[in-house]
Amino acid sequence: MKTYLVGGAVRDRLLGIAVRDRDYVVVGATPDDLLRLGYKPVGKDFPVFLHPQTREEYALARTERKTGRGYHAFAFDTDPGVSLEDDLRRRDLTINAIAEDENGALIDPFGGANDLRDKVLRHVSPAFAEDPVRVLRVARFAARFASQGFRVADETLALMQTMVQSGEVDHLVPERVWAETRKALAEPTPSAFLQSLRDCGALVVLMPEVDALYGVPQRAEYHPEIDTGVHVGMVLDMAARLAPGDALIGWCALTHDLGKALTPKDELPSHRGHEHAGIAPLRALATRLKVPAEYAALAELVCRLHLLAHTAFDLRANTVLELFEKLDALRKPERLPPFLLACEADKRGRGGMAESDYPQAKYLLELFHKAMEAKAQPLFDQGLRGPELGAALREARLRAIAATIPDAKAILQPKPAG
Repeated sequence: MKTYLVGGAVRDRLLGIAVRDRDYVVVGATPDDLLRLGYKPVGKDFPVFLHPQTREEYALARTERKTGRGYHAFAFDTDPGVSLEDDLRRRDLTINAIAEDENGALIDPFGGANDLRDKVLRHVSPAFAEDPVRVLRVARFAARFASQGFRVADETLALMQTMVQSGEVDHLVPERVWAETRKALAEPTPSAFLQSLRDCGALVVLMPEVDALYGVPQRAEYHPEIDTGVHVGMVLDMAARLAPGDALIGWCALTHDLGKALTPKDELPSHRGHEHAGIAPLRALATRLKVPAEYAALAELVCRLHLLAHTAFDLRANTVLELFEKLDALRKPERLPPFLLACEADKRGRGGMAESDYPQAKYLLELFHKAMEAKAQPLFDQGLRGPELGAALREARLRAIAATIPDAKAILQPKPAG
C-alpha cells in the first residue's frame, strides 16, 4: 500500500499558493485495509476515507467508465491493481493530475508541471469529454487563474465545444451548475468564467439570460465599453475586487442588468425601465438553478433599486426612506452594505471608472444611520400604539433624513481641523 498527495495541494504548492486542503490517493489497498487502520468511510459513489487523526481525505485509486449521459453515469473500479497513473489519467486538467510521494518527489505523467509553468489549462485525456461538469470546472479554474495569465488550451476549448454541440452539457443538473457558478463568483476574475463558457458555447445553454446581454449596446456616455455583456463581466470583476470571495455580491453583479437584453431594438442604446424588466429573467434563472433564497432576494433588490442608489444625491427624503423600506433595511440593517457594494461594483465596472469613487454609498449609509436614531420607545411612552406608533416613527425617521440631506457635501468631504 502506497499513499500519495494529489491534486490541488500539489498544484498550489508548485504555484507558491498556501495549501489549505490536502487530498490523498491510496494505491494497492482495499476498503478493508483502511478500515483496519482506523480510517472512517465517507464516500458515497466510491471509497473515500477520513484519516483517524488528521481527518484528511484518502481515496482509493480508481478508474471510471462512462455508462450513459450526464455526470452521474459512471462505473468505478477501485481494485488494488489500479495504478497511480491510471488514477491520475481520469482527472480533468494536467495541473490537477500531479502527485507527490512521501519523500516529496513529483509523479507527473501528463506534464502538469510544464503546463503550470506555461500557464495553460489543458485536459489530461479524451476521457475529459465524458463528464460535462468539467466544462464548468475549466471555466472556474479560468476565473481563479486568469489574473496570473493562465489560458485554456486550444485543444481543450475545442473539446469543450464538441461536448456542447453533442448535447452532453444539456444533462448537467441545476444543483451542479449552481455549485460551480457559486465557486466561480468567489474567484478573483469571474468574468473569465463567463468568457470561457461563452467561448465553448455553453453559456447560452446554461444561462441564456446572461448570454443574451452580449452585443446589446448601451449609451457610450455612461458606458464607454458599450456592450452590455462586457459591462457585466467588468462589474463581476469589480465585485470580486470590492468583496473578495463573496459569491453573494457576485451573483447580484451577474444579474443586475438582465433587463437590458429585453429592450426593444428601436429604443437602443437607451434602456428605460430595464431595472423592472430584469426581474422576470432573474427569477427564471434563479429558479432554474435553484439559487438559495438569500441570493435570489438580494439580487432582485439590486436589480430593481440600483438606479436609485446611483442617483442618491438627487433623491428627496421620502424617496430615500422608501429605498430603505424596500430593502427592508430598517428591520434587517445587514442588507444595506452588500446592496451598496453591488451598486458600487456596477458604477465602477465601466470603461475608465475602475478607480473612481462611489460617494453615494457613504451618503446613504449616513442617512440610514440618522434614520435609525429615531426610536419607538419615546413615542410609546407618549401613549402611541399600533398604526399611530408606526406612522409617528416613520415621520420621525423622515425628519431625521430630511435634516441631514442639506449637509450632503459635508459628508463627502473631511471637516477642517479644529
